[in-house]
Amino acid sequence: DTLELDLSVVEPSLAGPKRPQDRVLLSNLAEQFMTSDFPSFSGQASYAEKRSVAVTGTNYELTDGAVVIAAITSCTNTSNPSVMIGAGLMARKAREKGLTVKPWVKTSLAPGSQVVSDYLEKAGLQDDLNALGFNLVGYGCTTCIGNSGPLPEPIVNAINEKDLVVGAVLSGNRNFEGRVSPHTKANYLASPPLVVAYAIAGNLAIDLKQDPIGQDPAGNPVYLKDIWPSTIEIQTVMATAVTPEMFRSRYSNVFTGTSDWQAIAAEESQTYSWKTSSTYVQNPPFFEHMTATVNGVSSASIVGARPLAILGDSITTDHISPAGAIKTDSPAGSYLIGNNVTVADFNSYGSRRGNHEVMMRGTFANIRLQNEMVPGSSGGVTKYMPDGTDMSIYDAAMKYQAAGVPLIVIAGKEYGTGSSRDWAAKGPRLLGVKAVIAESFERIHRSNLLGMGILPLQFQAGTTRRTLALEGTETFDLSGLDGGIQPAMTVTLTVNRANGSTETVALLCRIDTLDEVEYYRNGGILHYVLRQLLTA
Repeated sequence: DTLELDLSVVEPSLAGPKRPQDRVLLSNLAEQFMTSDFPSFSGQASYAEKRSVAVTGTNYELTDGAVVIAAITSCTNTSNPSVMIGAGLMARKAREKGLTVKPWVKTSLAPGSQVVSDYLEKAGLQDDLNALGFNLVGYGCTTCIGNSGPLPEPIVNAINEKDLVVGAVLSGNRNFEGRVSPHTKANYLASPPLVVAYAIAGNLAIDLKQDPIGQDPAGNPVYLKDIWPSTIEIQTVMATAVTPEMFRSRYSNVFTGTSDWQAIAAEESQTYSWKTSSTYVQNPPFFEHMTATVNGVSSASIVGARPLAILGDSITTDHISPAGAIKTDSPAGSYLIGNNVTVADFNSYGSRRGNHEVMMRGTFANIRLQNEMVPGSSGGVTKYMPDGTDMSIYDAAMKYQAAGVPLIVIAGKEYGTGSSRDWAAKGPRLLGVKAVIAESFERIHRSNLLGMGILPLQFQAGTTRRTLALEGTETFDLSGLDGGIQPAMTVTLTVNRANGSTETVALLCRIDTLDEVEYYRNGGILHYVLRQLLTA
């Protein structure tokens, strides 16, 4: 068979504004953005109708669609010399045309390798990138994982004044809600050259295929095509600037580390000496109360369960366990302050993943999470039942644990999509979640839930949280496990409503293999492996 592709119809693409799988053509992005259904955003038909706020201390206004972050980040894109050199050449051409980056755009360059800096310097392109604000800020994970640093306070104030829908354009891998920045609701993944282009344009509502990207000093319009480097130009620079010796030189002693790394004092021992004072690494309680043998599985383990959260579709692992900034007024922030950590030293959830006290407090703490139990809310909030008090998900979970109440999470389609983040299963386990009931699961996350002893249950066709009209005031009983667990078995969920009525529905138990049966019987894969070692 022959597969033909007409290269003349291939167009530049981006992905966003909320998921990496949502590809959008460059020519369609402005229209797609302007008709998006963001809260507080009416989806006006033209850029001229966007809301605007004067930025204190400046001579410009911030509008809906403003690009406030433009980041050439590490991971996949910066390992490709052609696109990095392409970004540098675009910066050079932009300089030659007299173009500059809009003043409200925070720019950065964080390659995944020092080799990138070597060939950009050798080609003279780093100077061009620097001139547009794409200065080197470091190597490794930055904006893509939420480590872009704070936006200027006047910009944040302007965003908050009218709840503007502003954006980020980055050359990273993922753009799930709340991941890149707490202030950017629209986040688009793009090639490094397009990151430069949007930094110059300054707004997502500009059609870069046909609208000017800017004006030269004489006031003449400059279009994207005027500064886009050709393949020949890129290859010519690559031929002289990128050499094998660069890679050999940088990586010959990569595991030796820097002098600072070498100077770190490390205790030589077979086991780690836990330090109770550390806010970065703590001994997790996953093996507490573990017995040498399996106690068995009974439906009695999930009786009278309360919903911790009722969620919609495409709940990502970033929603469940965010990796970015820690809010000062969050349970995790309160914990750190209580342990004498200053706000400036909070770091991120990702950097503190070795401390379960931080991570369990951060579970379901994504600022974009919408719990249907608390209509109109955003962030890690739930309704503690039966008194109906609004409180943080962490605080409610601790109250339920103290009262001996098991918890479940209810969701729509594609629960657990996104990064295969282990804390998206570990966190709910520590909060006391016994089961997750969803319309469908992302494959790896379903496996991770079982690995932590959480039961994944799937609504059968025609049944959803909406058809059941769930409000969060109900309690739930699970039956059907008494006779033993089998892969893909059917179990029964009883919904006990606040008015005294009950309803039963059949659920598909998403334990898919015999190995997973054993993992769940043992309370998770960690307990299973330890018991196997004890009997070996």
